Amino acid sequence: MSAARSREAVDVVTSHATFTVAPEQLLGTPDGWVHARDAAGTVLAWAQARKLCRKRLTIRPGYEFGYFVGATCADGTVGANYVSLVVNDKAFATKYARCLRSATGLSARLEAVTRPSGYLGRDVPGFRVRVVSSYLADAMRQYTGGDAHHMRQRFPRVVLRDRDVFDGFLDGYADGDGCRSRTWDGRVLVSANVGFLAELAQVIGARFTPRPRGIASHLVVVDNWAARGTFKAERHPVQLKESAWVEVTAVRESTAVAKPFTFYTCRLDPYPTFLVNGHLARQPW
Repeated sequence: MSAARSREAVDVVTSHATFTVAPEQLLGTPDGWVHARDAAGTVLAWAQARKLCRKRLTIRPGYEFGYFVGATCADGTVGANYVSLVVNDKAFATKYARCLRSATGLSARLEAVTRPSGYLGRDVPGFRVRVVSSYLADAMRQYTGGDAHHMRQRFPRVVLRDRDVFDGFLDGYADGDGCRSRTWDGRVLVSANVGFLAELAQVIGARFTPRPRGIASHLVVVDNWAARGTFKAERHPVQLKESAWVEVTAVRESTAVAKPFTFYTCRLDPYPTFLVNGHLARQPW
């Protein structure tokens, strides 16, 4: 680490923070490195620095991964640092826990719980699977477009990696928000999230007509849907992207009147880059 003094500085204001650096400090943008004094109107590489110290998971794609994502989209809860599922069906909860362990390596087990039933007017027994992992919670938000709330989540296209993952997703979602037909070979998926079902319908080549006035809509998934030839594999990252781009809203010049500014630069050999309030910077050339 080295230090230098100067009477000139700039305050770089982004959508996440304001930080003070030397005017010639290099900052990371999509077009390469630019001096801080010239960063107005561009975007900077940014990461939430505190989260870089957490334990990272090795997420393994496969049927179990697809089942975990599908069941979580249907009946799960994604918090700030946890993912959980509370259901009445013990077999469903058991399979969810097994798939979660297989896909992430996290320790997941069943807990007997009770929860209120508005229909029955009393508490009913159930089963909960809950794992504490901000990495996994952030990954689920990434899969569903940034918001894992059931009414705002988007269809997780990460499950289109291959048929094995997608079949797991369909099974997990159907176990949570679906049912098997008694008269024909297939399942019915139920959700009030019209955009989610509409995107899924395109993948399986099914007709979908949403119900009006916010009533939960139905999507029919026949067992031989794959014969339509509409499934197309897509490559999407399974691991969490921990960096993003943030907008620079202003760059303000500042001049020291009495005591000069002291600027520090650091290097973790052999890498010349470091973070300033989470924003990517580097040593001068």
